[in-house]
Amino acid sequence: MKKRALVGLSGGIDSSVASALLKRDGYDVIGVTMSIWKNDGRYKSVENSNSCFNPDKSKDLDKIDKICKQIGIKHIVLDLSDLYESTVLKNFRDEYLGGRTPNPCLWCNTLVKFGAMVDYAKREIDFDFFATGHYAKTYLGSNSRYQIEVANDLRKDQSYFLSRLTQKQLSNVLFPLGGLFKSQVRDIAKDFGFSFPESEESQDFYQGDYSELLNAEDREGEIILLQNNKVLGKHNGFWHYTIGQRRGLGVSYEKPLYVVKLDKDKNQVIVSTAEDTACNSIITNNINWVGEATLDKTHPYKVKIRSASRAVDAYCESSESEIKISFLDSVFSAAPGQGAVIYDGSRIIASSIINEAII
Repeated sequence: MKKRALVGLSGGIDSSVASALLKRDGYDVIGVTMSIWKNDGRYKSVENSNSCFNPDKSKDLDKIDKICKQIGIKHIVLDLSDLYESTVLKNFRDEYLGGRTPNPCLWCNTLVKFGAMVDYAKREIDFDFFATGHYAKTYLGSNSRYQIEVANDLRKDQSYFLSRLTQKQLSNVLFPLGGLFKSQVRDIAKDFGFSFPESEESQDFYQGDYSELLNAEDREGEIILLQNNKVLGKHNGFWHYTIGQRRGLGVSYEKPLYVVKLDKDKNQVIVSTAEDTACNSIITNNINWVGEATLDKTHPYKVKIRSASRAVDAYCESSESEIKISFLDSVFSAAPGQGAVIYDGSRIIASSIINEAII
């Protein structure tokens, strides 16, 4: 009897090729697309956007239906807009207005895409696996824990964004592109007769101004120089800024300035020079154990504090609810609210959320 795979379809090349490969390999494939945009006029539409949260995605449904017919698979659409707003967007607002810098993709993947969407789909159809076009690999380790491993194509690796997935979620996921390079995926797409623009790539979750999602009234505050508390200028709300931001500060100084702290209580943006964005250790919480359920404090790991940043050597020591990560070299602009993902070689050990940067 054929195994059935439900595949998350966005209308892009990666999820389309993943579906076609599974169908070719003998799976009974069903495509699923989640609708997360609410047409209530609350948020600004960005025309021709490849971002995840945008009404343009609704226009992709005809294209997705065409791809599914071309592959020869069924396609369903699930409206998760209310859930997306009450989970991902709520977390986004709460974190930003709390002076932190969230990563919505981390929460969307575990709570919505690999969470609610899969659970909702199970109410309508039976399936054995859930698959996506992410560039990552997973397998059952010798320690009986499901592992997340970096993709063969390190330039496209998306393991960081999948690091919040639970063991239950990992137990039935498939990543058909994990062992492929992007150039191979494009060649496979041509073999299947798909046509995608060479430049087509998904972008961040929202391509407008993030502050548009916060529903917060502008409030004047001060931009303060860290060294002497001198007021350098004014701003319209600390939530318009992020840790490490350099451009768009609207103030001048003898050296380039960066945001080093956001004081939500005083509505202040504290800025300083590049050296003051550096830190040697961070405290993280909200731990998701992946490859192991513990850390060896004497073992050097690799840690990424941003999806696009390089992994940095570090020693990690965990308590019941926190991890202290001590870097061998300084890292820059470690922002509370961002994910800190711990790797041992090519596999993820744990994912946690930065709570404090120790400068």
